[in-house]
Amino acid sequence: MSELRVVPTPVADVPEVVPLRRPFRWAAAVLVLALLAGAVFSVATNPNFQWNVVGAYFATPAVLHGLWLTVWLTAVTMVLGFALGTVLAVLRLSGNPVLAAVSWGYTWFFRSVPVLVQLLFWFNIGALYPVIGVGEFSTSTVDLLGGVTTAVIGLVLHEAAYAGEVVRGGILSVDPGQSESAQALGMTRGRILRRVVLPQAMRAIVPPAANMLIGTLKGTSIVSVIAVHDLLHSVQLIYNRNYQVIPLLLVATAWYLIVTSLLTIAQHRVERHYARGTRSEAEPVSWRRVLGGGR
Repeated sequence: MSELRVVPTPVADVPEVVPLRRPFRWAAAVLVLALLAGAVFSVATNPNFQWNVVGAYFATPAVLHGLWLTVWLTAVTMVLGFALGTVLAVLRLSGNPVLAAVSWGYTWFFRSVPVLVQLLFWFNIGALYPVIGVGEFSTSTVDLLGGVTTAVIGLVLHEAAYAGEVVRGGILSVDPGQSESAQALGMTRGRILRRVVLPQAMRAIVPPAANMLIGTLKGTSIVSVIAVHDLLHSVQLIYNRNYQVIPLLLVATAWYLIVTSLLTIAQHRVERHYARGTRSEAEPVSWRRVLGGGR
């Protein structure tokens, strides 16, 4: 019986893969890190920043109360703004030309007028309508609309104009075939909107909505012009008494950075939730995605 032998197959020469050298990229990174380290060292060691004063006022009751009002005002503005914005988007996409025109006119008007002008207008609405109500149920406008109420009305109406466009863009991003298929199954238009269109539209709505949320958080500082005690107005009241302007502004800056960072992390998690089953959800998690800096 003859013995079988395995004859090795000659292997073709495989060229060696040499990574491309990028000396200028590393040099630029080192330069940027050196500049960043120098800036951090300068800020940390400059006595004019008065970090001891920053630490003393960082968690005082007045500052925390202003922070709470800022967060509360942001949440109320976003919830009511997006509720009204969703109604505006549905009206704009409806087949009724009158409702679509009203929605367009609302968006045009409130996006054209600066939010500061709107706030001042609502704050002085008592000059146009001193009394609101009918007969015995009338009350003074000045008594009814305080500073916080005026801020909520002005910010919500302004935010709804932008939220309506964000929601409308998200709805238009959904394939019309999805609605047609649901309609063929006998679903009503309202149910199709709630159960089919909006869940898919959220993938396109969440990123710009998160940007609006962060913008609203910082934009609430504008209500200080109508004497609403938000975070910025609270620190202004303090430094008007002790003249520690820079340290108190640093306190407000630090709190804005902290809250914005938390919102950014929440944005990333919400985006991942609505991206389940898509390609972006299957991508590995990197530090850039965690920080919201890339996908």
